[in-house]
Amino acid sequence: MTKTFQLLLNLLLLVPLSVSAPVGICYGRVANNLPPPSDVVNIVKFNNISSLRLFNTEPTTLRSFSGTGIDLLVGVPNEVLPLLDSPSASLDWLQSNIFVHVPADQVRSQPPPGSAKPRLLHSIKLSSPQASSVLSNSYPPSSASFDPRLRSFMIPYLQFLRETRSPFMVNVYPYLSYISNMQDISLDYALFGGADDHYSLTYSNLFDASLDSFVYAMEKEGFDGIPVVVTETGWPTSGGEAASSANALVYNGNVVRRAVRDVGTPLRQGVGVEVYLFDLFDENEKVGEEYERHFGIFGLDGVKAYDLNLN
Repeated sequence: MTKTFQLLLNLLLLVPLSVSAPVGICYGRVANNLPPPSDVVNIVKFNNISSLRLFNTEPTTLRSFSGTGIDLLVGVPNEVLPLLDSPSASLDWLQSNIFVHVPADQVRSQPPPGSAKPRLLHSIKLSSPQASSVLSNSYPPSSASFDPRLRSFMIPYLQFLRETRSPFMVNVYPYLSYISNMQDISLDYALFGGADDHYSLTYSNLFDASLDSFVYAMEKEGFDGIPVVVTETGWPTSGGEAASSANALVYNGNVVRRAVRDVGTPLRQGVGVEVYLFDLFDENEKVGEEYERHFGIFGLDGVKAYDLNLN
């Protein structure tokens, strides 16, 4: 869950007029037992998943998804970032590491006048997923603000997002908040079943409260209207307190329903939020707590670990 810039690549491919679906899935690969990428493509297509987040530019994986009509959110490794110090350098890197596997003419754009290079750069959105650690306070949401120690980074970053019309990307894990503060956060509240109406807006769940904390923090710095994309959220099925398939189904099911219905949040009612559920499979080589290895929505055979409706 390190900070990495993201390239939002909306691939036309088989459905040239498509738009990104409100719900995608993260395809983590920190495991030694995963099915080959070609099989993963079949699993993704069979389940009508039209958006996928990849954490790197591994060539075999990119080639497997080329031409499938699946939108890709592609992670750029931290060590590459110093090489992307100009539009020209960025384009060269993209062509060498992504478009050699996913042809550039398959990238959706709304072409401005000019050559192919500015058209291509215009179609790519750069952003960097943030966690609640960038906030000095997150509760109640209306009191949220960015950590003063990070403000010199956050302000130019938000200016960049506004100028490029890119989204503010966040990783939201109510599960982690719950297990670290069970004395103050109820399981119902983490699973969309509680309520907190002690403040100006009523929050029925921790997910909404977390998102609005970021929105309030942006607005306090004068950055209204920047869209929010949830690049990771999920609930483990094993390995920790309240980690179970039943709770994962309740949590992820509620996330999906709210996303597809454009429910929004109390602060941004009716404004849809694009989300990426974590994770496609369990990742048996992830380090850290045991639950980190058990976020998979699908088994290795492609069968759902629990009956989650993704549409």
